[in-house]
Amino acid sequence: MRVVIAEDLFLLRDGLTRMLAAHDLAVVAAVDNGEDLLKALLDDPPDVAVVDVRLPPTFSDEGLRAALTARQQIPGLPVLVLSQYVEQLYARELLASGQGGIGYLLKDRVFDSRQFVDAVRRVAAGGTAMDPEVIARLLASNDTDDAVGALSPREREVLALMAEGRSNAAIAQRLTVTERAVAKHTASIFLKLGLQPSEDDNRRVLAVLAYLNR
Repeated sequence: MRVVIAEDLFLLRDGLTRMLAAHDLAVVAAVDNGEDLLKALLDDPPDVAVVDVRLPPTFSDEGLRAALTARQQIPGLPVLVLSQYVEQLYARELLASGQGGIGYLLKDRVFDSRQFVDAVRRVAAGGTAMDPEVIARLLASNDTDDAVGALSPREREVLALMAEGRSNAAIAQRLTVTERAVAKHTASIFLKLGLQPSEDDNRRVLAVLAYLNR
């Protein structure tokens, strides 16, 4: 698997490169600014890009902008965004296309190599990898919505895990319940949110996120 990394801090950029290499992922470019990131993504599109939201020169959203521009030209280009903080606007912009191959993780997750590499692989495969804290914020921002407010506490737990890109089996294992129970909760969630059920894990996650993002 070919990976492009965009991170301005040398030690973190080097650490990510070594971590991915240790898991048999090839880092084909490691850059520290948005201009070089966009060039790397367009000249030789990787299987996935790992991108810091804030890059030089302004340290605002150059990384995200470069990634979004690349996705406009290469629809579905897998991008995993890293951020120091939960920034809902960035999460919304990343999700706006409604396509798969997206992720948003807080940088703290990088220190768990297995979790991080799993997220990279999931995004590269066209799935989603949304940070639990990001999902919690999106849910909280929709608390006043009648449909979201109608969800039971357990349904909100299932919804959050669905939005992380987890399958029914993985959700069942996490919550220590049966897959049948998860399927029942999922059906109820879709009904309350007015969404069409789907057997495609990625599409159902994107549908839920699109609803939470509106």
